Formats: sequence, structure tokens, C-alpha cells
Amino acid sequence: MGRFHRHDDGTGHDHDHDHDHGHDVGDLTSYETGTERVVVLERIFDENDRAAAANRAALDGAGVRAVNLMSSPGAGKTTLLVHALEHLRDVGLRAGVVEGDIETSIDADRLAGLGAQVSLLNTGDGFGGECHLDAPMVARALERLDLDLLDVLVVENVGNLVCPAEFDVGAHRRVMVASITEGEEKPLKYPVMFRSVELVLVNKMDLLPHLDFDLDLFRRNVASVNPDAEILEVSARTGEGLDAWHAWLRSVVAG
Repeated sequence: MGRFHRHDDGTGHDHDHDHDHGHDVGDLTSYETGTERVVVLERIFDENDRAAAANRAALDGAGVRAVNLMSSPGAGKTTLLVHALEHLRDVGLRAGVVEGDIETSIDADRLAGLGAQVSLLNTGDGFGGECHLDAPMVARALERLDLDLLDVLVVENVGNLVCPAEFDVGAHRRVMVASITEGEEKPLKYPVMFRSVELVLVNKMDLLPHLDFDLDLFRRNVASVNPDAEILEVSARTGEGLDAWHAWLRSVVAG
């Protein structure tokens, strides 16, 4: 399978992913290593893929385009999302957000008042404190949104550079935010994430004069694992590059 392993989440902290991700897999939840374990993991991902297909069908039926927005913790995706929601509101596009966090409503509260429907998912509340969103979780969040009143949905995933890339949530497009404070080597250390996305937003470009970050090397590293990925340099703080990011979002809505 290759999906369950010990790793750090992009912040240098080890995280043991040798577990069943909180899914109900019936009488196969108690098992030893070996063949039974492989069966359990296959069941988990099969269940997720079915739920993802159902989510996508529901979104398609309502004419909604969805983007899965991922990053490590602290990369700036919520601030970038605030700017994006303001833009979408100003151009008359109706936006919704599935906001994923392990605990608290801090990020969801930041998105209030921007004209978007927001559905909060705390993975520490009945989901075992998962470090990612999966399709069944997102399905529950979609039930709290009026999809017929939306043009675009952004799923802000839990901050982590491994697990969110492994679980299809039913989105049509995948984007990740990579902060220049994280170093140039992240595409090489977390290739599954970088391979899974179509767009990489390189955030905090306003800090470039103060860091030893090699932007050309970062671009080469991204290209080495995903030569088709588009890269946009942005700063959520100064607004640099946000026009291009917002234009990309509008193109997703346009299909």
C-alpha cells in the first residue's frame, strides 16, 4: 500500500501513522500485522474512494467546483483563503468552505463575514484527532452547506504534508501552499504531496530578502517530482502574486 508509515508532518515532529484512521471497518479492526492488515487498509481506502466519488457527484449535480487546499501547519493557507474569499465575493462568485482543524474554530472564525458558507470539521471531535480530512468527513460537512447556492467550494485541509495527499475528498483540483520558511528540500522530502497537486503557491515571498532560501533550487526540486505542477509566487502579507492565484480560482469555476 505504501500509505501508512511513520513520518513527521512537515514541522519536524514525528507522527505515527500506523493506525486505522478512525474508520469503522467492522470485525477487521482487531488484527495482527500481515495479510489481515493489508485487507483492512484496502477496505479503508476503498471506502474513502467510494465516498469521494459520491461527494464529487453531489458537487457536480449542484454545479459546484471544489478545490482541496493543503499545506504544512503555519504555511499561510488560511490567510490566503481570506483574500481569496474577499475576491470571490467582489466578483460575484458564491463560495463555500469546509474548514478542517484538529481542534478549535479559530480559522473558521477568521473566515466569518466574508460572504462564504463555512462548515467546520474538528477531527478531534468524533474522528479520533485525525491529521487529515477524508471523504466521509467531508460528506458530513457538505450536509451543512446549501450546494445549490455555491459556485466554488474550498476544502481547507488539516495542516500536514503527508496524509491529506493520500485521501481523495471529492475535490476537482488540488493546491498546496509551501512557505519559503520551510526550506527548498520539502518537495524531495514529501514527494507524495507535491506529486498530488496541480498548483503550488510559494508563500511568504516578502521574507525572501531575509532568508537563505534558493527559489530556483525549490523550483527544480518541484519539477523533479512533478514537472506538470504550476508554481505561483505569492505573499499573503503584501498581496504579491494574489491576482494570479485568484485568476486560477476563477478558471476552476469556469471549468
